[in-house]
Amino acid sequence: MNGSLRKLMQNGRLWRGLEHDVHRLADNGLGVATGHDALDRALPCAGWPRGALTEILHPYPGQGELRLLLPALTRLSREQRYVVLIDPPWIPYGPALVLAGIDLAFVLSIVHLDEPDRAWALEQTLRTGQCGAVLAWPRRDLANKTLRRLQLAAEAGGSCGFLFRHPRFRTQHSPAALRLELYPAGHGIRLNILKCRGRNPGTAAIELRLTDDPA
Repeated sequence: MNGSLRKLMQNGRLWRGLEHDVHRLADNGLGVATGHDALDRALPCAGWPRGALTEILHPYPGQGELRLLLPALTRLSREQRYVVLIDPPWIPYGPALVLAGIDLAFVLSIVHLDEPDRAWALEQTLRTGQCGAVLAWPRRDLANKTLRRLQLAAEAGGSCGFLFRHPRFRTQHSPAALRLELYPAGHGIRLNILKCRGRNPGTAAIELRLTDDPA
């Protein structure tokens, strides 16, 4: 193996299929474990991709999307990485977040923004390098060029960016590394992987049972 190829292989963002082991990838920091084994096994980074956007499409808020992210947000806050919420539909309940293990000293909620300020705040928090995760609930459609800017900002800052959007955007082209469709299912949720960078998403849905949490 020549020097150039060896240097390329040492890049933490490159992986070889024959070496695809979910625990090794998680240890290399390519992903943040979701806390749900079935989902971790389905994702090439063994978790939520760092330095990338993840879109979670769901019909309306309060269907388990925040509970889906709680294990990862807990881990990031304990790593003293900020978790930022951009204009959430409801104010998160602090005591419930503490009960889930999240360190509130590393949780920021930015509210009451108009559309231009919301987009600016989202891009800047992704890019800063201090945020482990940035969660946003866009009120309007996002142009492809805006999504590209957000993806580049997440790459620059090494952040996990999460956009919660309506399923009507399912067919929109998106540069996001991961796109999931979420629906309630019994005592949990069902996830359809629409796009997954580094792996064929397949067709099988993933069903997860979520613990009750009023966060």
